[in-house]
Amino acid sequence: MATETPPIHPFITPFSYLLGTWRGQGEGEYPTIPSFRYGEEIRFSHSGKPVIAYTQKTWKLETGDPMHAESGYFRPKPDGSIEVVIAQSTGLVEVQKGAYNVDKQTITLKSELVGNASKVKETSRAFELVDGKLSYVVHMSTTTQHLQPHLKATLEKV
Repeated sequence: MATETPPIHPFITPFSYLLGTWRGQGEGEYPTIPSFRYGEEIRFSHSGKPVIAYTQKTWKLETGDPMHAESGYFRPKPDGSIEVVIAQSTGLVEVQKGAYNVDKQTITLKSELVGNASKVKETSRAFELVDGKLSYVVHMSTTTQHLQPHLKATLEKV
């Protein structure tokens, strides 16, 4: 079994800036819950195939206690489209589709399917690299609320 890192697949090369571990802080809000802040780590990795593996975990800033975790795969296509599948620690799963812009280093996603969720109906995510920092915004709609901001964070590569 090889232990060295395989070459990056050509479909993944435009996303090489994402590969690695990112850490920072974020904040969450929604009309049905109290606002909160959190620490976060995201890791993007590759296996030589045309897919990027994604893992994310968050924790309470005050105590370090775990809050949320999710993992999945980003599947970019040569035409500028991208598919993302994510499984959350809560049991919720998302299938998202969207677009990326290599020059602007942005990825925008909208849910095609949110599964195993009693309240969440739709999500969207937007990632952007600015001045070497990765930021994102997550919007969410539920059975009682329209699509609106829920999470945002800024992360630095470690």
